[in-house]
Amino acid sequence: MDSDSNNLPTPSGEVGGHGDSKTKTSECTSTTPCLSSVLCPKAWFDPNKLHPKVSELVYWRDPKKSGVVFCGIFIILIALTCLSFISVVAYTSLAIVSGTFAFRVYKNILQTVNKTQDGHPFKEYLEFDLTLGSEKTQEICNAIISHLNKLAVQLRHLFLVEDLVDSAKFGGFLYFLTYLGSCFNGLTLVTIGMNY
Repeated sequence: MDSDSNNLPTPSGEVGGHGDSKTKTSECTSTTPCLSSVLCPKAWFDPNKLHPKVSELVYWRDPKKSGVVFCGIFIILIALTCLSFISVVAYTSLAIVSGTFAFRVYKNILQTVNKTQDGHPFKEYLEFDLTLGSEKTQEICNAIISHLNKLAVQLRHLFLVEDLVDSAKFGGFLYFLTYLGSCFNGLTLVTIGMNY
């Protein structure tokens, strides 16, 4: 094996597979950007660890795309504070279908008037492969399982009072959340967080 393959993280989180406990690393410290890095909160603040497309959106490298995405998310969050989840999904889907339908009819009318054969206006999106490969699926599942395992261990540590100080801090935080919850809806907090 060459030296580059010894530095790759294994599924167990070890580097190089030698089993040395000092070489353990978390998925968040991986220097190569991957789709599962979106699930790692530490990677959110380091553009080198994010997937390039996510990094472009989050850091507003293309303001038009970022504006459309974040305005869409903001509008959906505002709608969720006023309407039920089912209504928001139905209205959002209806708006998308109405827009694409109107655009398709408009393009068909232009093709008829100009007597051109441009084809379907969404042809490139219809030909886009949406299937997930087994490697991507495995990567995403491993990342989710890793974070769920860490969360379960941390919650057990806090709820079963393994450390008095940590559990007391957690209890104080939960008590603060009860006051916060009585003042704000969760979606209101997410909406406020989106603006800052």
